[in-house]
Amino acid sequence: MKGLRGVIGRVRGWRRGWHERSKLQRIDLYTRVTLCSITWFFAVSWGLLPLGDALDEGPVAMALGGAFLAANITQSVLSNRNLAPAFDDYRGTKPFPPGRLRLPAALQALMTGLLVALAAVGGVKDEGLVLLVLDLPVAFGIPYVLLVPVRRFLLQSAAYAAAVVALLAAVGVPGGLLFGAVVSLVVVVLLVLVSARPSVWSLSVMWQAEEARDMQARLAVAEERLRFGRDMHDVLGRNLSVIALKSELAVELAQRGNPAAMDQMVEVQRIARASQQEVRDVVRGYREADLPTELMGAQGVLQAAGISCTVEGADGPAGIGAPSAVQAALGWVVRETATNVLRHGDPRHCWIRLARTRDAVVLEVENDGAGASRPLGGADDGGGGSGLAGLRVRLGALGGSLTAGAVGDDLFRVTATVPLTAPRPDANGHLAPSPEPSPAPSALPEER
Repeated sequence: MKGLRGVIGRVRGWRRGWHERSKLQRIDLYTRVTLCSITWFFAVSWGLLPLGDALDEGPVAMALGGAFLAANITQSVLSNRNLAPAFDDYRGTKPFPPGRLRLPAALQALMTGLLVALAAVGGVKDEGLVLLVLDLPVAFGIPYVLLVPVRRFLLQSAAYAAAVVALLAAVGVPGGLLFGAVVSLVVVVLLVLVSARPSVWSLSVMWQAEEARDMQARLAVAEERLRFGRDMHDVLGRNLSVIALKSELAVELAQRGNPAAMDQMVEVQRIARASQQEVRDVVRGYREADLPTELMGAQGVLQAAGISCTVEGADGPAGIGAPSAVQAALGWVVRETATNVLRHGDPRHCWIRLARTRDAVVLEVENDGAGASRPLGGADDGGGGSGLAGLRVRLGALGGSLTAGAVGDDLFRVTATVPLTAPRPDANGHLAPSPEPSPAPSALPEER
């Protein structure tokens, strides 16, 4: 049963892993914005500045420069729009519509022709031509590199570079500038490749890990449901069969006027009550919190959320020498306070301290960043086992107490004290009331 409670604790931790998913979503957004920004950076720098030379070269050069700028802006807009479908295609979640590449491909051919025409009429100076070549394939290449294998992308880029250089040579561009154009094309192709592919590959791996964790959590829940069903079947199956047989026997005996029918019904009543208690034991075993498991689960969940968590005293006599009822109650405190740390405030560190005095076990959960936090519990708790109200009810049944509040320096502390001489359950499974313990000390220097 402890192993079962451990699995349930891990499932609760997975469900609280939305902090990690939120971080992953921010990384995803940052990557997309970065790739979109690269397109516009090249468009407004290397793709715009060299066109200033066309203003002094007559109306033809000005018209060609304006057309090149308009085509470059349109290509950048299309590149940003096609980036999200390219992401989905690379991750395998949704295929990229082939028709969306027709207009970008036509614009790429148009921009290439306009660049060659500008070079032919002298609308761009020597260094400007190299810069325009550097900008030429960026907008089209960023989404396209995600849609094809790396080898195919490199081969097509080499063929495109050869075509551009051949066209520039045909209009009389000197050899030095042709060499600069080749270097520019090689640099920009490699830049597009190393900027887009590794970033999207890393995101794909992280998303796959997140999906695998979600799937593992769902499988664990399904497995525990099956195990719970098997346990209930084992508890009730045999007893219900015996009850059915004895009931039929009692009916037959009663029809014959045999007084043994009364004995059979008494036995049915006894078996029914025993089955009821066994069901309670099974359900109680699934609901009880295990202190070591909850301490490990809280530490793992908090660290996964980016909150460093220090656990002190869990391996000492305070953790291993307390009765099981005391450990179960403290396990609930750990679970609920860890949830409170995640939900409220802006914590960076959490301290969980477990100490043992002469006649009690004291648990402290303290976190920083409590300026905007609010305490556990509220009007909607109703003593249902969550929040301060539910914890006080649970600890009060063992004669324990719980205090919570700010302790200065932007810290929030919850202190739970449970006596070691906890009341024992009576014959009906209820805990007898016990006198209130002395108030828990606000600081425990000798136990730290």
